[in-house]
Amino acid sequence: MLLGFHVSIAGSIDKSVDRAFENKFTTFQIFTRNPRGWMFSDINKQEVSRFIKKCNEYKYKYTIAHMPYLPNLASSNEENYNKSISTLISEMNRCSILKIPYLITHLGSHLGKGESIGLKRVINACNTALVKSDNNVILLLENTAGTKNSVGSKFENIKFILDNIENNKRIGVCFDTAHAFAAGYDLRSSEDVEITLNLLDNIIGFDKVKTIHLNDSKSAFNSHSDRHEHIGLGYIGEEGFRSLLKHKIVKACPLILETPVDSKRGNLENLKKVIELAESN
Repeated sequence: MLLGFHVSIAGSIDKSVDRAFENKFTTFQIFTRNPRGWMFSDINKQEVSRFIKKCNEYKYKYTIAHMPYLPNLASSNEENYNKSISTLISEMNRCSILKIPYLITHLGSHLGKGESIGLKRVINACNTALVKSDNNVILLLENTAGTKNSVGSKFENIKFILDNIENNKRIGVCFDTAHAFAAGYDLRSSEDVEITLNLLDNIIGFDKVKTIHLNDSKSAFNSHSDRHEHIGLGYIGEEGFRSLLKHKIVKACPLILETPVDSKRGNLENLKKVIELAESN
């Protein structure tokens, strides 16, 4: 089972590999730079070399990067939209330099202009970025919780985007369990998991699901509220995750946890819980 967390790049980007290995993660996710601003500098060549060497040494084949917070690929604001596309292109290129195979992106908000307009903006942004980043990095679209004006909470929306991407070999999906649950896809029982994952396969196709964000939900079913909880302690619960972890698509994908760190649990406790639930099947 490929299982890990989002890891800090503090100090230098290659230190993220050390942190993942020290915590016995078998996969991991990073930001390639500060995620809270538009400005960034090129990655130091020595850091790149060390990152690649360590990934090879520790046998990390499936490393994952996540887009920064500010870009909005569905934006109707031209300045923000153009900056978002530029950021997406730069992140695709940075992943290529680091030999990271997958880049995950949120789809963004249409800012009240309507879902159809937002979807078209996302399609244009993805097509532009895939043309202008001449590499093999695969862009993964992350399903959303369905918060106000957000794009991509419904499987059909993601399918529509996928069908309109010109370079279909370089596009895929990151399936977030907490987001799906908050968007109205139930995961609380083995029957619920089977129904939801069958929908995912029938509408999008398991072949397009390249990684999974494994998170419980602090928000109720169909609440459209994006709040993550510790594995088994949220509204999805242990039965739901036990069923998820025995499903073929979940077994086949790198699993990234984005659970809280607080007085109840830290990362390692959530890691142990996932392993416990997987082994109880």
